[in-house]
Amino acid sequence: MFVSMSYENWLNYLRSAEKHSMISGRCRKVFYKFPDGKQMAEEYSMETGIVQKRAWRKCKQLMGEPEWEIELGETPRQINQGAGGGGDADNSTMTNDFTLLESNSAPVLTKRITKKNIEWRIRNLPYPIDVYQVSADTENRAIVLRTTNKKYYKVIHVPELDRCGLLLTQANISTHLQYNTLVITYSKPQLLNEMEAQVLLLLKEVETETDMEDLLQGLLGK
Repeated sequence: MFVSMSYENWLNYLRSAEKHSMISGRCRKVFYKFPDGKQMAEEYSMETGIVQKRAWRKCKQLMGEPEWEIELGETPRQINQGAGGGGDADNSTMTNDFTLLESNSAPVLTKRITKKNIEWRIRNLPYPIDVYQVSADTENRAIVLRTTNKKYYKVIHVPELDRCGLLLTQANISTHLQYNTLVITYSKPQLLNEMEAQVLLLLKEVETETDMEDLLQGLLGK
């Protein structure tokens, strides 16, 4: 199958990684360890094949382990690579590191991907919808959120588009407000959908284990 050159580098980077995969409940969890020392953890829905969570950890530092940085996920839940890591400490300590503490009143940004869109939700924004200005900054390859009252400013990068070599398009952006939560939606270009399909084909070749505890509970009817 022909692979577009615009995202071939991303696919090659994924191919270069040592990968472990397991099924836990309705999710497939994949842990990547790249030659450059970076690590990535992902969680996919078994029902839709859509990635639900993604986090990165950079190379080891001289003083302790670096923190996980969340790229994608509705909530700062834990992603666990599971027992398939062969006892490697880098693989087995993820659950303790993948927790964030948030203020109850500060704006909180979360991100999710659906079949057709990329969606960001910013909670704790108490302003009416006409206060928000959301624009595509093609020069800096980011979505920029401003408020006319100058109370909030946020730059949102979209790494999925960078991996496809695509620029942001203002026409693909829409917004709405509900319960003090601003929702920014970006319609996914067809090329991004193609890339996601290619990644799933790549992961199909990765040996996947089953979480035996979940399987046992299912058999026992718990």
